[in-house]
Amino acid sequence: MKEVRIEKLTLNIGTGEPGDKLEKAKRLLAKITESKPIETKAKKRIPTWGVRPGLKIGCKVTLRKKRAEEVLARILVAKENKLEESKFDKEGNVSFGIKEYLEVPGVDYDPQIGIIGLEMAVTLERMGFRIKRRHNQKRRIKQKQRITKEEAIRFMQEKFKVKVGEQA
Repeated sequence: MKEVRIEKLTLNIGTGEPGDKLEKAKRLLAKITESKPIETKAKKRIPTWGVRPGLKIGCKVTLRKKRAEEVLARILVAKENKLEESKFDKEGNVSFGIKEYLEVPGVDYDPQIGIIGLEMAVTLERMGFRIKRRHNQKRRIKQKQRITKEEAIRFMQEKFKVKVGEQA
């Protein structure tokens, strides 16, 4: 029950506007993950940026299980298997970004896409975390069952050979 595992890996690209940029971002995510990305819509109005509710301003792909581990391993190679300690939150999740997709092994430059960066969010869980999402009798995760920042760092070091903080 104490074994930490990856629940999901979410890759996200925010373009800020619909149109050509969004299509390029969708093509890039499909190329990296071999999955169909979905479009994300704005929830708030930001007049200075020209954003209104319902406007398609980004895209994302969510991967689970083995595919999430495979893609995460490839993306961590682009980061040279180094992460800062600040990339881990107190619940044990990890978020980081890549400035250029060219750094990811196995992904070649596509002149139609250009240079785009992307963000990754890794959500970790343990056995029994389903109780917070199930339909009947939802419950909170007890404090002793939650994943701490230190446990998440240890998991990433053991599973993916990531150097964290001072080691990086």
